[in-house]
Amino acid sequence: MKTHKDLLLWQKSIDFVTEIYITTQHFPKDEQYGIAGQLRRAAVSIPSNIAEGAARNSDKEFIRFLSKARGSASEIETLLLISKN
Repeated sequence: MKTHKDLLLWQKSIDFVTEIYITTQHFPKDEQYGIAGQLRRAAVSIPSNIAEGAARNSDKEFIRFLSKARGSASEIETLLLISKN
């Protein structure tokens, strides 16, 4: 039986979390609990939502959790643009 760990999307999202953690280590110390923290929480929510959705009993629920993961990805995009500016 396959699990979320077999999903390429989940595997790549775990790698993405690692990259976000590495990137935010270089943020100014005064941002560690601001944007850096938000970035980390949003990044962690992506594989978490994929895993939770995959564990549900219906495709409809899985799609709902994938939508949440996509929302977190958009949040990260916005936070990275703010950080860059």
